[in-house]
Amino acid sequence: MKKLLGTLAGVVLIALSGQAFADEATEIGEKIYNRAFGRGCGTCHDIASNPQLSALIKAGTLDRAKFETTLREGKGGMPKALDTIMELGPVKKSGYGETQAIDALYEYLKNK
Repeated sequence: MKKLLGTLAGVVLIALSGQAFADEATEIGEKIYNRAFGRGCGTCHDIASNPQLSALIKAGTLDRAKFETTLREGKGGMPKALDTIMELGPVKKSGYGETQAIDALYEYLKNK
């Protein structure tokens, strides 16, 4: 019985820690979106005439690989953004590397 309770407690802790990590990543992603370039990504991407990132991700038009490439290389009027993202306070404070920061932003947009 004690073993069963110990196992259940472990499973609950793992589930909760995974949820906490997901919440942290979403929070960091939102901060990136709102703070990048000092004015936030939404300054351009929340305007009807520009790519609506959240809608493109949800529709499957903008996959994770294309998203990363655009952040790294820029595209059209979109400047390279990864260096700017990595300099943001919340990203530095979290200790996120490039992949984690991109994942956080992508997940935020997917759920926005």
